[in-house]
Amino acid sequence: METNDAIAALTALGHATRLAAFRLLVEAGPDGRVAGDIGEALGVPGATLSFHLKELVLAGLVVSESQGRYVCYRADFQAMNGLIQYLTHNCCAGSPGVACAPANAPACGC
Repeated sequence: METNDAIAALTALGHATRLAAFRLLVEAGPDGRVAGDIGEALGVPGATLSFHLKELVLAGLVVSESQGRYVCYRADFQAMNGLIQYLTHNCCAGSPGVACAPANAPACGC
C-alpha cells in the first residue's frame, strides 16, 4: 500500500459513523450487508449513510454491488490487511520479539 492510499483509508476511518459501518461490514464477512440493514443497525438515516459509505468506497476499504433495488456493501479485506501491513511494516524496528504483535489476533482468511 502506498502512503497516499493509507492516508485516504485512515481519513475515511477517522469518522465515528464510517468506522462503525466499516466494523459492521468486517463483522458481516464476505457476504456483506445491504445499505438498509447497515442504516438500521447503526441508526443512521439513508442519505447520511449513503454519504459515509461512498467515502469508504472512495478510500478503497469497501466495495459495493447492486442487487436489484438494493446495494450490498462488503469490506475489502485485502485493502484492510494492506493497511494493517503498512502500519506495522517496520514494527519494533525488526526486533526478534513479538512485543508489538496484537494479542490474540487471528489471521483473517477472508
